[in-house]
Amino acid sequence: MDIVIDFSSVYNFFNTSPDLLMWRTFLLFGWLPISLAFLWGAKESWIFYIKTQWDKTNKYVLLAVDIPRNNEQTIKAVENLFTYIGGAHKTHTLIEKYWEGQFQIPFSFEIISIEGYTQFLIRPHVKFRDMVEAAVYSQYPDAEITEVDDYTEGMPDKFPDEVYDIWGCEFIQAKNPIYPIKTYEEFEQQMGPPEAQYKDTMATLMDLCSSLKKGEQFWFQILIKPMGFDWPEEGEKEVKRILKEKLPATFANNVIDGIIGWMGNISESIYSIWGDIEEKDEKDDALKMMNLKPKEKKQVEAIQNKTSKLGFQFKSRFIYVAKKEIMNKPKVREGFIGYMKQFMDLDLNNLKPDMDLTATSADYFFTEYRANVRKNKIMRAYKGRSTTRGRNMGIMNIEELATLWHFPIEFVVKAPMIQKAPGRKSGPPMQLPIGEEIVSEATLEPEFMEEGNKNKNGKKELRDEVMTKEENNPKKNASPPANLPFA
Repeated sequence: MDIVIDFSSVYNFFNTSPDLLMWRTFLLFGWLPISLAFLWGAKESWIFYIKTQWDKTNKYVLLAVDIPRNNEQTIKAVENLFTYIGGAHKTHTLIEKYWEGQFQIPFSFEIISIEGYTQFLIRPHVKFRDMVEAAVYSQYPDAEITEVDDYTEGMPDKFPDEVYDIWGCEFIQAKNPIYPIKTYEEFEQQMGPPEAQYKDTMATLMDLCSSLKKGEQFWFQILIKPMGFDWPEEGEKEVKRILKEKLPATFANNVIDGIIGWMGNISESIYSIWGDIEEKDEKDDALKMMNLKPKEKKQVEAIQNKTSKLGFQFKSRFIYVAKKEIMNKPKVREGFIGYMKQFMDLDLNNLKPDMDLTATSADYFFTEYRANVRKNKIMRAYKGRSTTRGRNMGIMNIEELATLWHFPIEFVVKAPMIQKAPGRKSGPPMQLPIGEEIVSEATLEPEFMEEGNKNKNGKKELRDEVMTKEENNPKKNASPPANLPFA
């Protein structure tokens, strides 16, 4: 029995005018991309909605960390702190992710200066407060951690404003996030006395913070999310690309490679020279690393070093807010950009201001209107500590994060208006001879000031004297400004 296939319908379909052919094609297949786009949009809208609703149930706390006096801890201590924070990573189930809207809770590490008064802050979820305090105390036993009010409250989030103006932006990684920036280990040297062996990059930032005048504020925010252990795979792909090796094959490539391999096995029995070629290729692979250019070799080693440590998703924002009559954008803006340029390595990576999307400036058309729109966006994103507004998050390991955010080493950085813990207090020895002369408590402990009373919210008021640059003795020469966020 013969089978006859009739192609007349296909022939008639294509044997029409071009406009009619396009219309028929659209009616038959045009709904497919529209449906896929609709389903994708519906899924994204649903995820955004449930994440927003779940995020409203989360409560955060803002903690002020006062570093110990005479801090001589190395930045390795802050690196250990970030390692401990990495324990907050959680793998969510499909129900938690797509039905409940749960996501990895971020941490915010911040450095602020209000009228020259500098403070280091950490903002964790309330359930991670004990973890953060344990992480800090494990490295800085004499530190003081106090819950404070949010310093961003009361500042305008809609511009133009009659009193205040701002300049801000996000700082993004200029290249593939798998490439590292210059880290603190590259600022160490073996020559000279111990206090000169490390050039603390925080010195320039502390000097900039202490130079602010009344009515000026400086905010720097680093948002991080703990990651799992699969992100180093991206580093392996980049290393293979540099070495010009084959990337991991897909299913289709595996099928093709299998066919080629089968044909190769057949030809091997015909051409005996095949074995010599294979041996030569193996020798060439062994010499790949030796034949790399110095820049490529540096990149491979840096990527492998970065992926060997714990990683975090990362986003940073900077805002300078001040009263219009005293605002000095060039000083603060260029000063902070200069601070960030310390971590630049042109062969690897660097952090640059995102002038294209988030910077509060605009060129060419409707510049004032577009600049105000950006100001509103970045201020609301900063206040909400949002990880989704603005650019996508990059990747940094604990060494890079500790380079950007760490407590200044005091014998290197002399910042007179940085909040510091007074140090550990202890009672006198039991055998201490006591004379008949009455000695006041102020005489026994002249260096320390008592903590203030609690405010109406039950949060402690902090009062600490300021250390001068020239002397190591306390001097009550500068009080915190009235609008300091310590309630």
